[in-house]
This record gives sequence, C-alpha cells and structure tokens, in this order.
Amino acid sequence: MKNIVSISINPAIDKSSSVDHVVAERKLYCKPPRFDAGGGGVNVSRAIKKLGGESLLLYGKGGFTGERLLELLDEEGLIHRPIPLQEGVRESLVILEEATGQQYRFGMPGPEVTPEECEQFLQVLADIDPAPAYLVASGSLPPGAPADFYARIARMGKNRGAKTIVDVSGEALEQALHEGVYLIKPNVREFRELVGDNIQEKTQIIAEAKKMIEKGRCQILVISLGAAGALMVSAEMAEHILPHTVPIISKVGAGDSMVAGIVLSLARGMSVRESILYGVAAGTAAVMTPGSELCRLEDTQRIYELMK
Repeated sequence: MKNIVSISINPAIDKSSSVDHVVAERKLYCKPPRFDAGGGGVNVSRAIKKLGGESLLLYGKGGFTGERLLELLDEEGLIHRPIPLQEGVRESLVILEEATGQQYRFGMPGPEVTPEECEQFLQVLADIDPAPAYLVASGSLPPGAPADFYARIARMGKNRGAKTIVDVSGEALEQALHEGVYLIKPNVREFRELVGDNIQEKTQIIAEAKKMIEKGRCQILVISLGAAGALMVSAEMAEHILPHTVPIISKVGAGDSMVAGIVLSLARGMSVRESILYGVAAGTAAVMTPGSELCRLEDTQRIYELMK
C-alpha cells in the first residue's frame, strides 16, 4: 500500500454526550461523556485505522489538552507526530437531544498559532522520508494561521510528487485550488461559494466542476449531497452516487470517514470510481455510530458490497 500522510494543524478533543431535552436557562444533566481525538485530519487518520489501514498523522499539540489528545491517539494505535504549540488544543462539544434525535454541535476556534509554529509544521512535512504518495489536508485553520497555509501544503505535495487531497472550505480552499490539487470534497454549499453562483441543477453543478478541472485547479471533485449521496466528477466521467439507506445516530465525522475511505482505497490501488464508492460507504457507515466514533469496518464493507 502506498503511504498516506494526514495533516491537522487545528485538532480537537471531541466531548459527546446526550440529554433528554435541551432547554434554555435550565441546568441540564447529561449522560456520562465520551472523549475522542478529533479535527479533520485527525479523524481521517482515525477512520483509516478503523478501516484496516495506516497513515502518519501530523498535528498541532499544546497545553494539557494536547497531552490528553496524544493519549487518545495512542489508545487507538495511530502513528502520529506532534508539532509543539504554545497554546492548548481546542475542545468541541456534541450533545444529542434524546427526545427529538437532534444533535447540537459546538466547535471552538482553536489556539492562536504563530508564524514560527506554522513554518515548523511545514518543515516537518518537507522532511518526511520517503515522500508521501497521498497527502490529506483537512480541517479548519486556527487563529493566526495564514489563509495560504493549505496552498503551501499543496505546493509542497506537488513538488514532492504526492497527490494532495484537500477537505477545507472558504478562502483556504480557494487558495489551495490556485496551486492545483488532486481531489477536493466540498459540500454543495461550499461548492456554490467556490463558483460564485447559486446553481441548483445537477447538470449545472457538473458543468461548473468540469470547468474547474479544465483550469487545472483539481483533477477530481467529490461533491457531498448529504443524504442524497455524492457527485463524482473528473475529466473522464460524472456520476451521481446514491448511498445505502441506514439509521442515522450521529453525523459527526461522516465527511472525514468518506475522505478516509477514498484515500485508503486509492492507496491500495483501487480505481477512482471504486475508491469513491468505498468512501461514500465509509461516510454512510459513520452516521450509524454514536458521538464521534466514526465508521466501522464491518458496516463499511457491507454497505460497499450493497452499493456495488
């Protein structure tokens, strides 16, 4: 299998719990919480591990929350390399309202990072030997990180022969696309923001995606449609992939699980279409698990076989 490196400059500790009802101005008594390592790149590496693969995770680590994050990663058996930060790793909170099944998600901005810390992150990536075959840059940027941080990662990946997969949004994604990347996974809202048009029809979305590919901004787009599946677009094909219907428990980490399934399958030598099918299966499997547990291998395999 080809090697994978996952990037998470703004990881988190995800705390998840549940309560009967969410009521304003009242003290609410939650069930015992679950703690997981979280953040885009962290979740991608966690899901790769759950699917039977391996990756190297590079992540920011600071404060006592950073120490707890390291412990959680060790408990899951991940291969990881922390980059020291002065400030502590952020925390996030997910609360399930049991009466309605609705989920409330609270994400914190993360530590203020310095230019020196960002440079150190990039230097560690540049020194990885052998160079990664696949480089996954995923997750929000913390305060202080430059908007071109992921663009610089994309440039470095291109110079080292890696296929870079970017799962971010806003200006950070736009700047990465100016460098040219291998694959992006925006949702429909993020894609509309990219193209600057309130497109609605599937044919319009595909046409705009093809334009992006023709301009050399990326080679493959996987546009998430939520419960409606995903649109897969490349220079050679465009296909609407419909997911298998499953009971939804928690949507946390579904997108990260999808990215993990895609990149792991590509690294194993599967075709682009098969890899994206497996990724959609992993994302579907993730919604079947509580909190931020992510996908399970047996669920992913079963859903993938049904989708094929």
